[in-house]
Amino acid sequence: MAFDAYDDYEQGERVQQWLRQNGLSIAIGIVIGLVAIFGWQQWRNHQATREMEASNLYQQLQTALAAGKDTQADQIIGRLQNDYAKSAYAVFAASDRAQRQVEANQLDKALASLQWARSHVGDNPLKPLIELRMAKVQLAAGKASDALATLDAGASKGYEALRQELRGDALVKLGRADAARKAYQAALAAMGEDAPQRAALQLKLDDLAVAGKQGA
Repeated sequence: MAFDAYDDYEQGERVQQWLRQNGLSIAIGIVIGLVAIFGWQQWRNHQATREMEASNLYQQLQTALAAGKDTQADQIIGRLQNDYAKSAYAVFAASDRAQRQVEANQLDKALASLQWARSHVGDNPLKPLIELRMAKVQLAAGKASDALATLDAGASKGYEALRQELRGDALVKLGRADAARKAYQAALAAMGEDAPQRAALQLKLDDLAVAGKQGA
């Protein structure tokens, strides 16, 4: 029993000695840990607040667009791009503006809007859609080489049929009929059998075949 009491006393002394030697480090570690946890929570709260602000601005944008207040809409888009550039709502806003610019035949401005959206979208699933829209606008603007570069550089997972069809359109404009035919065939292969676009795509292939016979 006496030995047990001595062992308990010795262990207690060792613990106290260890605490005296390491107590400051432990306290600093606890403080750093608490600061890190508090800082992380504060950062998350800040991010959530900013996302809510961006969402509210985007709703205001939709209201302005529905009322035909284009000037006010452009001002809201400017705020989203300047103050909330990392938010998906800023990307949505830039894409919306690009659509209006296309409808107004302002293709260069539409491309600038889409390029901004592309550079700020990150790894968001919206990225391939933005790239496909860019390629469409580039084709409409007579920039087939740029459209082809956009399509070949992009990652359009889930949109392979549309990407290949647009590649075919760009290659036709560049006079590369054989490559265009392969792109259209790849688009058909990527489509479902009941896809409504198949008929229009097959017509493009038929037109290439007719053009080839006439040029022979």
